[in-house]
Amino acid sequence: MNILKVNGVELAYDSFGNENDEAIILIAGLGTQMIRWTVPFCELLAARGFRVIRFDNRDVGCSTHYSHYRALNFDALATALMSGQRPDIPYTLDNMAGDAIGLLDALSIDRAHFVGRSMGGMIAQIAASEYPERVVSLTSIMSSSGNPTLPQASPDVMAMMTKPAPNPFEDQAGFLAHSLSFAKHIAGTGYPFEEDAYRALILEEVQRAYDPGSVGRQIAAIAVSGDRRPRLATIKVPALVIHGVDDPLFVPACGEDTASAIPGAELMLVDGMGHDLPHQLYKETADGIERTARRN
Repeated sequence: MNILKVNGVELAYDSFGNENDEAIILIAGLGTQMIRWTVPFCELLAARGFRVIRFDNRDVGCSTHYSHYRALNFDALATALMSGQRPDIPYTLDNMAGDAIGLLDALSIDRAHFVGRSMGGMIAQIAASEYPERVVSLTSIMSSSGNPTLPQASPDVMAMMTKPAPNPFEDQAGFLAHSLSFAKHIAGTGYPFEEDAYRALILEEVQRAYDPGSVGRQIAAIAVSGDRRPRLATIKVPALVIHGVDDPLFVPACGEDTASAIPGAELMLVDGMGHDLPHQLYKETADGIERTARRN
């Protein structure tokens, strides 16, 4: 793992493959760390002739955190948004898209293929619309367009996502039970839920960094990004939208709406896939990313 100073924050990253190959930058989702893009997945892409870069978004993992920022009042946030006011939050998805571009600058990479999952898909979408000269292709996975008329996640899913977890350093068993229950709830029905692998991943994330407030701050960044469809309409690079038919967090209509908003985008709906990327789907996902990258 390496650390680079970008846009006033430190970003942790690592890289796979030949540094002279075309770059793919992998952007993680809400509150999750770069290790959610597993080493086998990164190596699979690198073996296809890409330099693969994964990194911790600001406020997670080994990148700069905003733990000093006061606790967010979500009622006040909602009131401000409904009244058209700009809420006081520490950063936005635009800042996070700028981080990804800044990371490319720091690595002396002119252009890259952007791949994002969930919130990372939103960040990748913004990068493709705002930095067209830097983004060669876009793959948005299990994400959404920000269209306010889309169906929302069910109340039970939202309750599980926002319910505070026990402190892992005081009640590791309780923390794991909470985290595994949510992960299993949003996983698809088409592939076995591999609890041991998830447990190891969750514990590795805790060991790298534990900051329960970061999820709320990133939710706020998502909330203020609004409806991205006007931005999506400006994207001219090859684009692929991958979405699970079983996704309970961003229902399939979210992926369909994203694809319809991007001119010429390919939509890949995957049976049995939820809000998750099981290893059984690595090859299919890598095939889609490579196919989209080669469309240039």
